[in-house]
Amino acid sequence: MSFSPARLGAVVRKEFIQMRRDRLSFAMMVAVPLVQLVLFGYAINFDPRGLPTAVVSADDSALTRSFVAALQNSGYFKVTERPATVAEGERLLELGRVQFLLEIPAGFSRALVRGERPALLLAADAADPTASGNALAAIGELGAAALQHELKGTLAARAAGPTPFEVRLHRRYNPEGITSYNIVPGLMGVILTMTMVMMTALGVTRELERGTMENLLAMPVQPLEVLIGKIAPYIVVGYVQVVVILLGAHFLFRVPMLGSLTLLSLCVLAFIVASLTIGVTFSSLARNMTQAMQMSIFFLLPCILLSGFMFPFRGMPGWAQAIGELLPITHFLRIVRGILLKGHGWAEVWHHLWPMVVFTVVVLALGARRFRRTLD
Repeated sequence: MSFSPARLGAVVRKEFIQMRRDRLSFAMMVAVPLVQLVLFGYAINFDPRGLPTAVVSADDSALTRSFVAALQNSGYFKVTERPATVAEGERLLELGRVQFLLEIPAGFSRALVRGERPALLLAADAADPTASGNALAAIGELGAAALQHELKGTLAARAAGPTPFEVRLHRRYNPEGITSYNIVPGLMGVILTMTMVMMTALGVTRELERGTMENLLAMPVQPLEVLIGKIAPYIVVGYVQVVVILLGAHFLFRVPMLGSLTLLSLCVLAFIVASLTIGVTFSSLARNMTQAMQMSIFFLLPCILLSGFMFPFRGMPGWAQAIGELLPITHFLRIVRGILLKGHGWAEVWHHLWPMVVFTVVVLALGARRFRRTLD
């Protein structure tokens, strides 16, 4: 049988008709490149600026005010906190409320006038080297220019010579700037999201598509029991993945583990449940496995780009940070990195745990309602 353009045209028309009927898949074809364009074009920034900075000053003088002003004029630093004590500033840095802590000691101005070359202390949260690297590099360029309006008259000699003061940098939590210390713990959240969401969505949708879900429901069990029974094995799978990642992080990459692994395991459970609820919701919306796969990939895209896993979270615009704050993986990454790199305990973890719990309750309520309607 020879090649027929008419038959070819019929097959092409048939495919277009099928695409038109599968509106969800067609919408994904348009939405995925559009979302990628917006996120990579507007949200991703390798040079974060306006980073929150706390200043503890025991010397309130014209010289110190000029230095703080020059610090902010660089564009990398934004003074958002002025704690009364260094201990309060250290706490803000540990909790991640600020990226930098500037400590100005008492007698700084007097020592500078005397030519004693006093020192300022700038502590940085260097758990993510990308987030603070450019800002720390900008410190070296300030030098005497930061006080050029103050070093006049009898102090002009201070401006002509070497930098009249010293800025001592303390990189906390990752002093060597090792990227794997930040990336490897973050992989735990990405891998769990990919596995829990995608596998759950595909697993439940497979049952519905093949018609075997009706056989399960015909048995003397409740729909809720069927649903829990379907997703419970994935919790075990998730913990196996976590153990593998932690072993690799410790023995291969030498990632420090300063906090409690028991606390981490409890937070992992909360994150796994949150991810499973997303998979269940996708399975209730999808009519086939292809749609379930498409929705899972569509959800995974902002999880990777807006959670702070690959790109500095504070480098993103406000609207992108707002979206990122809604994602469970954003809070889970902060929990994992906080426990492993900073030794966080329950008091610090709770601030990021409760948003995951709220997310789980809301999505589970929506997913369970839709899932029951799908079964009916």
